[in-house]
Amino acid sequence: MKSLLPFLLFLLLFLLSCNRDLPTNKDISVARNALPLVLKKFNTAFANGDLAILDSLTTENYVHTNGSSKVISKTDWFNYLRQRNRQLKSGDLKVLDYSLKEQQIEYHGTTAIVTGKVLIVTGDSSGTKEHEYRITNIWVYGNEGWKRAGFHDGKIQRP
Repeated sequence: MKSLLPFLLFLLLFLLSCNRDLPTNKDISVARNALPLVLKKFNTAFANGDLAILDSLTTENYVHTNGSSKVISKTDWFNYLRQRNRQLKSGDLKVLDYSLKEQQIEYHGTTAIVTGKVLIVTGDSSGTKEHEYRITNIWVYGNEGWKRAGFHDGKIQRP
């Protein structure tokens, strides 16, 4: 029994130290109030092509899916964003409106599921285009704040 006591004490200290980085209930309450502002910051960064902000607000193992392509990683999504940025900077593509409507947030501890409808109005050499998408985002809260971990959209077909 004497030989087990140091091991059990070590195990207890180890387990207690593992929980130090977990957010408290107060932290989670503050985080819930912050998420709507983070969503606005993220959407503004996407509309403007601000890759530094988008990078800071997505997890390293980010997963992006939509109805028109296979599941892609953060690296693949950023490759698309860099191409899109070239179009934005050259003026070949203009984002005239990008807004999230009907936003709902469901919290599950340090995870949030955000749903809504995105309206995108763009302009290019062929004219103005308007698209609507139903979206689902998965956001996680950690030491660096809220980060988007997953995304899915589906285009709303107009009659």
